[in-house]
Amino acid sequence: MSKIVDANKKIEKGVVSGYKKVEDSVVGGYKKVEDKFVDTFLKKDGETVEEAKKRLKKEEEKRHQEQKKYSKSTEEIQKEIKEKLSKKN
Repeated sequence: MSKIVDANKKIEKGVVSGYKKVEDSVVGGYKKVEDKFVDTFLKKDGETVEEAKKRLKKEEEKRHQEQKKYSKSTEEIQKEIKEKLSKKN
């Protein structure tokens, strides 16, 4: 039984190692493409790629906050409908 466990552990290490290499390769490739895109299309004059990414992230967070301000939950909408219906009756 020990040989089976040892064999499984070797297989496990090989699979995990292979997965990690693929993951690192894919993530690294994505980051290169992302950086090049930001550099080419989104970076402002005198800005580094990292500064542009931080600025874009702040702008995105601001947009999300604005959307939250003007959006309502389902519960809020249902409550308003019930109030309007009760006023009609």
